[in-house]
Amino acid sequence: MIDLHYWPTPNGHKVTLFLEEAGIDYRIVPVNIGAGEQFQPDFLKIAPNNRMPAIVDHDPVGGGEPIAIFESGAILLYLADKYGSFIGIDLRGRTETVQWLMWQIGGLGPMLGQNHHFSGYAPEKIPYAINRYVNETNRLYGVLDRRLEGRDFITGEYSIADMACYPWIVPYERQGQRLEDTPNLKRWFDAIAARPATVTAYAKGAEISENKPMTEEAKKVLFGQTAKVLG
Repeated sequence: MIDLHYWPTPNGHKVTLFLEEAGIDYRIVPVNIGAGEQFQPDFLKIAPNNRMPAIVDHDPVGGGEPIAIFESGAILLYLADKYGSFIGIDLRGRTETVQWLMWQIGGLGPMLGQNHHFSGYAPEKIPYAINRYVNETNRLYGVLDRRLEGRDFITGEYSIADMACYPWIVPYERQGQRLEDTPNLKRWFDAIAARPATVTAYAKGAEISENKPMTEEAKKVLFGQTAKVLG
């Protein structure tokens, strides 16, 4: 059994996509990040960066004590290796999958996250910041669109690279993008959206948290974090 400490954000959805695709038995432990539950001592023992998702695997390979893992990319790699699924089986295939996973972790996620912040959450609308991140989002969409030319998925077969990228494309309208401008990406996006595991993963997320506007109190919790918060 795997405990998934989760809230339905792009990074949270990455893990449910894998677990649903692989048919793994898991239990969702909600972590309401708007209410500050990520700062609870028990959660910090699992995820010292006070971010979800995190997992606890109660049945690790070889037995022994449960294994706790934080950071969505690390979780995807752990699960792919444990179950031998959704990652290349040879050196070249694995390397391609990992490098595109790193591309999402180091570029697509952070840049689109800043897009979300300055376009939708920042108390002051700063045109330079909005334009900076909307344009960088567009550049990254172009990178992905070119990669998908002639391929069904990022590395050919459906993999953890696709699972990592897809949830960050879901709010494309909020990011100031049109999928029609990137036809290869749109084809890929529509194919993943139609997968039964994707439908189930997002439905489970919707059961936990309704898509309501973020309150000012939640913004203070999410965007006012400093080292002192953890003291």
